[in-house]
Amino acid sequence: MTTTKAAQKRAQAKVEYNAFLAGCPSRQLLDRISDKWVVLILCALGGDNSPGQPGAAHADAPKAMRYSELSRLLAGVSQKMLTQTLRSLEHDGLLTRTVTPTVPVTVSYELTSLGLSLHHMTRGLRNWAQTHMAEVLANRENYNSRTS
Repeated sequence: MTTTKAAQKRAQAKVEYNAFLAGCPSRQLLDRISDKWVVLILCALGGDNSPGQPGAAHADAPKAMRYSELSRLLAGVSQKMLTQTLRSLEHDGLLTRTVTPTVPVTVSYELTSLGLSLHHMTRGLRNWAQTHMAEVLANRENYNSRTS
């Protein structure tokens, strides 16, 4: 009887991932990373948090941010949602959480190399949404007037 080593199993599983199949674990990952708060957190930690025109200037360098900075930057996110999203990103290895024993305790978050690779894609998605929003709104209005 032959034994498959863990690395061999991972390599075999990697070949077999297919998001079109119902049981594929990559579907869960796609569900997670397509969340608006995930995209915005990755953009914030990646340095894409300037309010200027999308693509007008290159993004700042990735940086660590405190929880309170993220909370202020992400208008409309609840404390519960921000905490859950940060935990899930840490769980997936997309960011690291660093606790500094100060008074009060300082907690900061920073992208890992895996998170940074995803950030490059989410930055494009965010820029596309901001660039094409007027066109999408016009199409929605046109559609609603035709179907009413």
